Amino acid sequence: MMKHFNRTVMTLIVLCCMTMLSVQAGNMGRKEILFDSDWKFIRNDIAGAEATDFDDASWHSLDLPHDYSIENLPGTKMPFDSKAISGVHGGFTTGGTAWYRKTFDVSTDWKGKVVELLFEGVYMNADVWINGKHIGKNYYGYIPFHFDITNYLTSGKNVIAVQVKNEGRNSRWYTGSGIYRHVWLKMLEPVHIIEDGVYITTPTVTSQNALVSVETFITNKSVKPKPARIITEIVNSDGVIVATKENDRMLVAGDTVVVSQQFAVRYPALWSPDSPVLYKVNTKVESGSAIDCKNNSFGIRTITMDMENGFKINGVSLNLKGGCVHHDNGPLGSKAFDRAEERKVELLKANGFNAVRCAHNPPSVAFLDACDRLGLLVIDEAFDMWNNGKNPQDYHLYFEEDWQKAVSAMIRRDRNHPSIFLWSIGNEIYGMEKKEVIGISEKLSDFIHLLDPTRPITAGINGLEGKLEGFFSTLGVSGINYGIINGRDFYPELAEKNPGMVMYGSESYAIDQFDAWKAVEEYSYVIGDFVWTAIDYIGEASIGWQGYPQRKEFYPWNLAFCGDMDLCGWKRPQSYYRDAFWKNDNIKIAIHSPISSFEVPQSSREQWSRWHYDDIVFDWNWKGFENKLIKVDIYTSCDEVELFLNDRSLGKKIAGKENKNKTTYEVPYEKGELKAVGYQEGKKVEDRLITSDKASLIKLFADRYDLQANGQDLCYVTVELHDTKGILDPKAENQLYFSLEGNASIVAVGNANPKSLESYTLPQRRAWRGKCLVVIRSDEKGGLITLNVRGKGLQDASILIFNNE
Repeated sequence: MMKHFNRTVMTLIVLCCMTMLSVQAGNMGRKEILFDSDWKFIRNDIAGAEATDFDDASWHSLDLPHDYSIENLPGTKMPFDSKAISGVHGGFTTGGTAWYRKTFDVSTDWKGKVVELLFEGVYMNADVWINGKHIGKNYYGYIPFHFDITNYLTSGKNVIAVQVKNEGRNSRWYTGSGIYRHVWLKMLEPVHIIEDGVYITTPTVTSQNALVSVETFITNKSVKPKPARIITEIVNSDGVIVATKENDRMLVAGDTVVVSQQFAVRYPALWSPDSPVLYKVNTKVESGSAIDCKNNSFGIRTITMDMENGFKINGVSLNLKGGCVHHDNGPLGSKAFDRAEERKVELLKANGFNAVRCAHNPPSVAFLDACDRLGLLVIDEAFDMWNNGKNPQDYHLYFEEDWQKAVSAMIRRDRNHPSIFLWSIGNEIYGMEKKEVIGISEKLSDFIHLLDPTRPITAGINGLEGKLEGFFSTLGVSGINYGIINGRDFYPELAEKNPGMVMYGSESYAIDQFDAWKAVEEYSYVIGDFVWTAIDYIGEASIGWQGYPQRKEFYPWNLAFCGDMDLCGWKRPQSYYRDAFWKNDNIKIAIHSPISSFEVPQSSREQWSRWHYDDIVFDWNWKGFENKLIKVDIYTSCDEVELFLNDRSLGKKIAGKENKNKTTYEVPYEKGELKAVGYQEGKKVEDRLITSDKASLIKLFADRYDLQANGQDLCYVTVELHDTKGILDPKAENQLYFSLEGNASIVAVGNANPKSLESYTLPQRRAWRGKCLVVIRSDEKGGLITLNVRGKGLQDASILIFNNE
């Protein structure tokens, strides 16, 4: 992943090739400018805002990435509205139409260059103008799109204008609004590699040898024929060139050609989740004195999936420990900072996941880069609907005319990522038993295999009691949404009806997680399970408490409240339970709250709705419940458990798989210490809950203490409220105030409370269950950053972070 060292318009980030491909100092070559800084923005539909001379002086100044749905509504201190058209699905946030403008200068250095403008993602219906001239439109909010703007530029001042229309009800979850991913300006030689123009495959892989095939798409945008020399290197993770080739071609004016090269790599280091080794393809194109250079990472690995042997990577069997994720980044909304995407992958890995399903749209390139680098297998998913909509204004309105563009953008951008092992064409598509829908599935699958024949096609399938054999037959691997439901196991029935079909749980309930994972371990044709969801998200408000059907009366709920991790990335109860059968030597005390955690009890939900989890808290502060029985679960991988209350044994119990890695006690409450001890083959593991006093101290914990002074890096600071003995007070909900000293800004705050209506962008937040989160964004100037936190009745606290130039 490229490091962004400076975001000013005229700072040029040269993608220098390594060793023999290094660009000479006097040669301009390819330049890619991160175009995220110094935009003007207004949350309104303004007539004539595309004009070059339009006066935008009163507009808000900002840097990308940006999400105007997560920001405060005009005249309020919160982003939520009970009457928002997005309703419960969008977490009661507001979209609408907005404008962005950016002014930049063109110098004489640009003469003779091809200039392209790339948007990594804009939600949604984006129209783009250069100097008042409309250059194009993009409907789908999750794909990259680019334009050749060479002929629209003038010497001196130039203006980009972007209109974004996130109108109506167009999604079943929180999408965010605006230019929420990066924007790039690219200056290229007339003979250059096209966007996503290097395609890498590894058709043959053994431990001794790998064949690497590279196809390079080169275009000549000059008015004359041009010669081109293509020099390609394969570079290993130590920076050593392991193979190289050169080819000469003559390019007709306006032509695009494909240059195919094959390389032998001896004793390749293979990519896997446990060993995510990456190689590079460094490509240089010489045309006279002009040079274009491009670097692409890839991995060498083999993946097989069949009914008898399950999933194998590099010949080794692997059960997929998967989770579904939406694209938002919690308190940041949909803003796709590279560090936010990387942190999401780190959290997944740290919590035992080795695979992720991108539900239900293509993710950012930064997310996929992190999956490659850190070792997380990916199901890359295209759509949540086809030409039958799930909401009145969703993408079904554009699907027929636009799907090839959207799919092509996804596949061409993503096909070099070794982390991706399946292409998903959709989720819970309406009418899967119908002939016309089966025909669309075939059409999508065939089109994807033209672009990348190396990976199977899949989809997330529901309605398992229907006649779906025809739809299944269009897929290479079938995703089964909720194959385990309250003890009912659909997998054997599906296997019998569809001989030879490989399956995985594309969505599963956390409440059924033990049985869902048991199916993976027992059936060779079920290669993995992907819980809904791995991380909590904005929108589908309260499906994890009040469930479906969803109603506007759910307000002020705005989070789904169903993730293994909450919106801030902290572990929730179901994640600790999953540890009990995914990991060894662990134990966790889980308290069934004797008081409903929210005013509306869980029992009020429809009984068929199963996205909830037990009302579990990690809290031994229950004044007023003295001597009353409280239900206590112990999650553990150990064979036997013993529970102690203030050093008194409450008895030993058998745990292990025969008891679903869980034991239960009824404990008469008294304040003090609750301790669980797990016994496994002569070893002991322990967990404790201790009654706290009222919080008086603020404790701060940063995920990292060194940032890059590039205006894009992030630091996540967890704020905890402790008593004088250093024990977290799980009842603390103090109002906290944050301030910064140094070259940085507070870009988001959060507390994971699914009903909180507080602002995500103001420098204040109430703690919830004793915790809060502050996200700090680096500036371009280096130096020391100090975060100060204060709250009534609490001792002030601060933490130091270094912003390194």
